[in-house]
Amino acid sequence: MIARAFLTAFLPLAAASLVAAPALASEKDKRFFSKVQGEWSGPGEIVAGKYKGTRFNCNFKGATPEGKLGMSLDGGCRVGLFTQKMSAKIEHKGRQGYRGTFMDGALGEGLDVVGGDVSNGKVVLTLNRNQLNGAMLARLPDDDTMHVTVSVKVDKEMVPVIGMNLKRVDTRSVGSVSNR
Repeated sequence: MIARAFLTAFLPLAAASLVAAPALASEKDKRFFSKVQGEWSGPGEIVAGKYKGTRFNCNFKGATPEGKLGMSLDGGCRVGLFTQKMSAKIEHKGRQGYRGTFMDGALGEGLDVVGGDVSNGKVVLTLNRNQLNGAMLARLPDDDTMHVTVSVKVDKEMVPVIGMNLKRVDTRSVGSVSNR
């Protein structure tokens, strides 16, 4: 239900295409993704489209795939009495860059991740579903805070559609990855 509401909010805003260059994996990517590991919770809101103003609360578990470069956020978002499963999964695929899915991907009710880049404490992922193009930005201003924004491309401008402000709720402390 919420996934459909999100996509319904996205679809009327979509127009042109967004092109992303393949990202090259590095230590900064590994450091960023290691900080996503753990449990996250917080509020969100649909900020544009048909369901503008709808507020929800999310709980996610962040993880990194064993032996691979990437991340996953799995959990759900609640509106009133209803909870909708939500997920994002990405992995670095060599020269293809980052690939993955938001929700169940474009073949289902979600979007495909077709590119991405990690820099300055954030990851920007390129999203695509048929004629719908957009981006998901996950920013970590500190070890215990994650801001997620999903935007769509309208004409030549990116328009924010969903925003979430998540806080770390586990007691795990985040370690760094060595630069060897």
